[in-house]
Amino acid sequence: MTDDKTYEGNRQLVMSRRAFLYGTAAAGATAALALGLTGCDALTGGEEISYLKVPESSLVTLNDFEALDSPAQSIHLVNTFEVPYGTLIWANDDEVAACLLPTSTGSPLTKVGLLFLGNGTLATVLERAVGAVEHFEIYDVRATMEGVVWTEANVLQGIWRVYTAKIAGGAIEGEPQLMEEGDATYETPMLAVTAKRAYWQVVPKAPNDAGLTSRLMAASFGRGGATCVYENARRIGTPPYSSPESVTIAPRLDASTTYYQLTNIDGTSDAVVDTLTLPGGMTPLETGYGKTGFMFSFANIYDYGEGISNLGTYAPVRMPSSGDYSSAQWFGFARTPTAAPAWCGNLLIVKSSYSVCGIDLDKSTYFAIDVDNGADDYGEYLASSGMHDTFVTYANIDHRPIGSAAIHACRVKVWALGPGAVAAEGQGEGEEEWVEE
Repeated sequence: MTDDKTYEGNRQLVMSRRAFLYGTAAAGATAALALGLTGCDALTGGEEISYLKVPESSLVTLNDFEALDSPAQSIHLVNTFEVPYGTLIWANDDEVAACLLPTSTGSPLTKVGLLFLGNGTLATVLERAVGAVEHFEIYDVRATMEGVVWTEANVLQGIWRVYTAKIAGGAIEGEPQLMEEGDATYETPMLAVTAKRAYWQVVPKAPNDAGLTSRLMAASFGRGGATCVYENARRIGTPPYSSPESVTIAPRLDASTTYYQLTNIDGTSDAVVDTLTLPGGMTPLETGYGKTGFMFSFANIYDYGEGISNLGTYAPVRMPSSGDYSSAQWFGFARTPTAAPAWCGNLLIVKSSYSVCGIDLDKSTYFAIDVDNGADDYGEYLASSGMHDTFVTYANIDHRPIGSAAIHACRVKVWALGPGAVAAEGQGEGEEEWVEE
């Protein structure tokens, strides 16, 4: 699989849960229109490439770990909320999660909501797209307590727009600010946030991407003018990854062989904090950054790469000394990845095709969170990214238990470290898929 197909496949994975926007936008004729953007320094080629080498002897897997009898030995359920069925959720802040809320009408198809994780209040902050009269629909959203960033798309005309707004008192403060607009020459941008800034990644659409660059853009919430944080001559390989203090991307190096360089960028100074180059020909599905440095996942199995050749999610067991990732011991979670990993205190939180798992890399233990009866086929989904004191999961449930009221809702759960009860009403009975794939 080529890098171009993988990025497109990653976008389709997101869109498969947004059936109302699934499909290819009409072709456009002009390049992206930048609104008050400042310049970037492009990545140049010609340098010797040093890439990650992990021998099989440096890899540990779940086979080397002890399975705990219950998640209650490590975590407890802080809150459980129910929001409309079909809601999509992103938790990039300890206090609030961004929600893409479905509607019962043909237009608007979605609304933007903020779910406050302390008390379960769900506030609708955007009833329809800013460009609704021009047949735009809300496509994607991220938020923190500081503000919200979202994309809107008119898929028939192949036009997209990126907006930001400040949040105050649980509502949008002032007018939404249009940050950038583009056409089908580029993918509809993927979003990320740090504590105080919004990010969007502009990537040219294959195969007509010759001579076009990829860009990571940033702006303060609700303010005009954006900064080009990173520019790359090739297509960036994964969506951007949100963390409270940084954002992580995976640009392709300007070389004849395909090399992706995981790149962590400070959310205040825009400085590159850390980099890690994957072996040639290996294409990440997701990337991230946390307690032990870079994390990444593969959707493919490779016949080279030794310790990192299998599909799954990888992270160093401990932060590498002096940035030498090749000398580190690595953990491999050999399950089909369907979401980027996150950190909650000392726990690495990973999503497989159906379950969410917590891994203690120091104690060599792990657990799985049971999936509620009636959950959609993706099971319990991991909404969190970055490093937090809590983490959020959700499942869209359509279930008619015998002798009880039917459940048709998106059930959101907030988890924290420490032993305690984890059971919730309607919880499944061991409905997890802990088999090697």
